[in-house]
Order: sequence, then C-alpha cells, then structure tokens
Amino acid sequence: MNFKVTLTTLTNLLNKITKLLVPLVASSLLLGIILGIDTPFVGDVYKNVSDVLNMLGEDALLALVSLIIILAFLRKK
Repeated sequence: MNFKVTLTTLTNLLNKITKLLVPLVASSLLLGIILGIDTPFVGDVYKNVSDVLNMLGEDALLALVSLIIILAFLRKK
C-alpha cells in the first residue's frame, strides 16, 4: 500500500516537472532560431537539441517525426 502511494506521488511530481519544462524548452528553441545560437542559455538549448537530432539521423527526418509523435502524446495528457 505504501509503495503504491509513493509511486503515485513520484509520477505526479514527474508529470508536473514535464509540464514545466516542455514550454521552457520550446520557447528556448524558438528564441534560438530567432536570435541565433550565440545567445546565452537559449543557444545552448538550441545547439544541444540540434546535436541530438543530428545523432539520430542523416537529415534528422526520423528524429523530427519522433519528436512530433512525442509532443502529440504529451498534448493528450
């Protein structure tokens, strides 16, 4: 019984953190595109996401489709 309560509490905490970080990352990416990658903090987020996309595929098309699917899943919640 106690484990179930702890797991529910942890799940709720992670959901709240995700709901906080998704808009932050999205706005950082948008600002990185507008202001360029030399902007402090914003440029680092843009560069890291760009590196991840480049690691996942040649043109990163598969990674982009994966991100769209993940965002659609997050939007349902």
